[in-house]
Amino acid sequence: MKKSTTMFISVLPILIAGFTLAALGRVDTNGGDQLSTSELRPFAAIQPIDTHAHAFKPDPNLYAMMDRLHLHILDICVATRNDPNFPSLSSKIQAAKAFVRGSNGHAVLCTTFDPFKFSNASFPKEAIQQMNEDFGDGAVAVKIWKNVGMELRNAEGAFVMPDDPRFEPIYQDIVAHGKTLIAHLAEPDSCWQPPNKNSPDYSYYQEHPEWYMYTKPDHPSKEAILRARDHLVESNPKLRVVGAHLGSMERNLDELARDLDRYPNFAVDTAARVIYLALAPREKVRQLLINHQDRFLYGTDLGFYGRQQNDDSIAAWQKRYETDWKFFSTDAMVDYQGRKVRGLKLPEEVLRKLYHDNAVRWIPGITSDNR
Repeated sequence: MKKSTTMFISVLPILIAGFTLAALGRVDTNGGDQLSTSELRPFAAIQPIDTHAHAFKPDPNLYAMMDRLHLHILDICVATRNDPNFPSLSSKIQAAKAFVRGSNGHAVLCTTFDPFKFSNASFPKEAIQQMNEDFGDGAVAVKIWKNVGMELRNAEGAFVMPDDPRFEPIYQDIVAHGKTLIAHLAEPDSCWQPPNKNSPDYSYYQEHPEWYMYTKPDHPSKEAILRARDHLVESNPKLRVVGAHLGSMERNLDELARDLDRYPNFAVDTAARVIYLALAPREKVRQLLINHQDRFLYGTDLGFYGRQQNDDSIAAWQKRYETDWKFFSTDAMVDYQGRKVRGLKLPEEVLRKLYHDNAVRWIPGITSDNR
């Protein structure tokens, strides 16, 4: 794929000059420190796109923050067996659609399908019908989640992998509609390793032992899941696939680079894995992002649900954007989970691609004007 050209370097100062601190505003955390928005002026100027968020509660304050930051998001639905927030997958998708409708064009939908119905004879037809209805309502992408490969089993008890032939009609329908597959397959290496309190994901597996594969030796290895994912990508060369969470290759950047070189229809997002980039050798990460500057999409994995406190949640969203932007755009010291790391100070053209251009290219329709 050819690299896109950009006028960003020459335009950025003009864009930034058009923003003021008052225009961006601040988020009040009910007595806590106000978040600095001066550092977010260049972030807002870049017309940022968060390609990995989960928002299900329409909220005027969150919408106002998105408007101030000139922020667009891909609102992703995930199909789980038991979701404490929603009685059904349909109710979750409807909640996401409601959030999108209220966003004044700042959010678009990433729908999904129910993989737990895969053994039904009508599964492909029903999944495609539901996806196509969502496409008609503006969905621009489809999510496949880690329960494929890590939880889903067939009638014989064997684990179902993402390259299972029963999913193929779904992939072909995504291609036919010009949409993108967002693939969260497998997990960080620590999921299969002994407990380590220094791991960025230690608390997650303490809170979600059902996903901790170290205690489930009968489950597939990470390598087996990623092989199936690669087979999916290779077998569907016209299917745009964005590997969520650095494609679950956050600890093996050499392998990630090889996959990006090997599969021209494969890109990755940074959602919930910037911490891994921060902990890896700085120059290696910087060169990876520069050398493959057309293949990384910015994402966070931030969530907004009805049970959350609005002000605290909105403050957390803005703080995440501020911290990540500081890491990618400056060489200042940044605090990630108590770890002090030096920012990457990526070239402005690379920042533009990471935060905007690649999202537009890999997920067509993610902004209303698709600029």
